[in-house]
Amino acid sequence: MRVRFFGVRGSCPTPGPSTVRYGGNSVCVEVRLADDTRIVLDGGTGIRELGNTLAREQYRDAIHMFITHPHWDHIMGLPFFAPFYQASSRIVMHPTTAVAAQHTRTPTLFDGVHFPVRFADLPAKLELVAECGEHRIGSARVTSIELNHPGGATGFRIDDDDGTSLCYLTDNELEPPGDLVTTRDALARFAHGTSLLIHDAQYLPSDLPLKHGWGHSLVDQVLALGRDAEARAVALHHHDPDRDDDALDAIAAHALGWTRAHAAALRPIVASEGLELDLARR
Repeated sequence: MRVRFFGVRGSCPTPGPSTVRYGGNSVCVEVRLADDTRIVLDGGTGIRELGNTLAREQYRDAIHMFITHPHWDHIMGLPFFAPFYQASSRIVMHPTTAVAAQHTRTPTLFDGVHFPVRFADLPAKLELVAECGEHRIGSARVTSIELNHPGGATGFRIDDDDGTSLCYLTDNELEPPGDLVTTRDALARFAHGTSLLIHDAQYLPSDLPLKHGWGHSLVDQVLALGRDAEARAVALHHHDPDRDDDALDAIAAHALGWTRAHAAALRPIVASEGLELDLARR
C-alpha cells in the first residue's frame, strides 16, 4: 500500500510563503492498494492536484472515493477534480451512512448555484455504493467508525491483502465535552496494529479552552492514541490554518521527543503535501 498526501490543512486552505514546506491545501489523501486500485480520502483543495497527477500517470481504472463529512474544507476541491469531466472516468462514491448517501445524491456544490455545473451533467461515470458495514474494494477491505465532530464525521480503516493497513480518523475530538459518539478505547481497538494512523491533530494546549468542543484533537492526545493502538506510525494531520511551517517544525520536534519518552516503537510524522509513504507489513 502506498499513501500520498495532496492536502493536509484543516478548516480552510492557507496558501502563502509561510506554508510552502508543509502545504496550504485542505485535506485530501490518496491510497494505492497492492493491486493498484486507487482510493481517495476527502475532497479538499488538494484533490485538484491529485486529479492532475492521475492524468499525468494515465490512470484509467475506477477511482473509489470516501468523504469523511461535508464540511467545506473536505469537499471544496471536488468541482476541480479533473476526472469528473472525463467521460472515460469511473468514479465510485462510498457514503457509509444514510445522511452521507443523501448528501452524495444531491450535493450542494453541484447544484448550479454554488458551482455552475450540476452533478447530473458531469461527464464521468458516477456510481453510488450506499451500504453500511464492510466494503470490499480491489485487494482491500474497508471498514468505518463514527467520530466525535460537530455535525458528525466518519473514520475509515483500509486493510490490504498484502498485510498493510491504514486508519484515517479526521475530524475527531478525542476528549470532547458532553457525550461521546465513540470512545477513545473503541478508536484504539479500531486502529489496533495499523501500519499508519492518520489523525486530526489540529490543536495545542494553548488553543484551549477556547476551542474545546470544536471537534479536533491535541497533538499529545493523538500520539497517545497511536501508542495505545500499537500503530507502527502516526501522521499528524489537518493542521490549523494559523500554524505556519516553523510552528509545524516545532510540533515535529515535540512529537519526536514525546515518542522517545513514551512510545519508542511509534514513528511520528507531521503530514505534508507531496509526502509519499510505502507502508510496511507488520
